[in-house]
Amino acid sequence: MFRDKSILITGGTGSFGRACTKRLLDEDECAKVIIFSRDEWKQWEMRRSDPIFDHPKIRYFLGDVRDAKRLSRAFRDVDIVIHAAALKQVPAAEYNPTEFVATNVQGAINVIDAAIDRGVESVLALSTDKACNPVNLYGATKLCSDKLFVSGNAYVGKSGRPKLSLVRYGNVLGSRGSIIPLWLSMIEEGATALPITDTRMTRFWITLDQAVDFVLNRLRSMRGGEVFVPKIPSMRITDLAEAMAPGVPHDIRGIREGEKIHEMLISVEEARNALEFDDHYVVAPQMIVSRWQEYPKTEGRPVAEGFYYGSDSNTDWLDATKLRALLETMFPLPQSV
Repeated sequence: MFRDKSILITGGTGSFGRACTKRLLDEDECAKVIIFSRDEWKQWEMRRSDPIFDHPKIRYFLGDVRDAKRLSRAFRDVDIVIHAAALKQVPAAEYNPTEFVATNVQGAINVIDAAIDRGVESVLALSTDKACNPVNLYGATKLCSDKLFVSGNAYVGKSGRPKLSLVRYGNVLGSRGSIIPLWLSMIEEGATALPITDTRMTRFWITLDQAVDFVLNRLRSMRGGEVFVPKIPSMRITDLAEAMAPGVPHDIRGIREGEKIHEMLISVEEARNALEFDDHYVVAPQMIVSRWQEYPKTEGRPVAEGFYYGSDSNTDWLDATKLRALLETMFPLPQSV
């Protein structure tokens, strides 16, 4: 699918953008990978971090998704857009709501408009479990963004271009700004306890490589309007702490504003329009529900009545032992204390 295609990644200097860019350039099938982001320092640092990011096929395009004109210029002759740009820190969203709306909502509108006007083939947006039944401003802006991308398929006209869909998954293991880099830094500095908001807390987890695999595979299968959800494991926050620093006490701080005890990837209401596949689910709007016969009948099957996909109700779990084994492939971890 990617042979001789120009692929643009908004927010391309982030954790996902780097991993996806590296994969695309390693495979060396595409014509060009364009990194669209607003920070010239991060682009410069990305270019210096790995020889692959100085590949002849990579382009660094400065711009902000809030700037519709700049997006339109960037999308010229682009075939595929992966929309990863977002503001995503939950506490920051509660204090700076208008900034999150400007980037996550108006930015989504600008991406959709530019893709339609420029005749892009496909746009796949990255969402989050916090967009499912949101309780915080970040989740609400991502839910709004999700709805915009799904509904955008109604505006593409007879050409059917672009197809607009999204993927929704949980926390990315070790991504920039996540709990793992924070705890690793604290451990290196000799912390005597790790801060935990609530011992009951559970989360979905996915590795960067798995996220890249899922996005690229869904670009190959999308028809427009779907919400793609991978089947991924859950973990307890206490197990993660034990995996990273065995024997180190936990400092219970209390749940932060805008946090949930458990996250959800598919709600009961969404499940009415969901199909289950071997390694993922597809949640479709009515425009696709009426065309379910287009999906492989031998693979997709309706989910059970009353189904929902929550981090607490998941059947796949990573305990402390499994988490440590996984983390040791990515980070240097301390031994038991």
